[in-house]
Amino acid sequence: MADITVMLPSVLQPLVGGQSYLTASADGAMTVAQLLDAITGNYPVLARRLRDETGALRRYVNIYVSRDEVRRLDGLDTKVAAGQEVLIIQSVAGG
Repeated sequence: MADITVMLPSVLQPLVGGQSYLTASADGAMTVAQLLDAITGNYPVLARRLRDETGALRRYVNIYVSRDEVRRLDGLDTKVAAGQEVLIIQSVAGG
């Protein structure tokens, strides 16, 4: 069994004890939704920051799998396999 590593932006790191990444064990490919379920199981506040009440990705959260934004792929159904790079970026609105 191999791991999938999810890199987190500094703005989300305080929600996971200051870690810059989280890992999930994968026995083959999984969807981005399954990956998010796996990495946020112990971090409910992080889960709420990434997805809304319906389970949809929040509009200010972008997830990249091997440098491709998942909204341009299959959204939360995008497949991820061990060894692929997954990056979460949270847009910062300002004014």
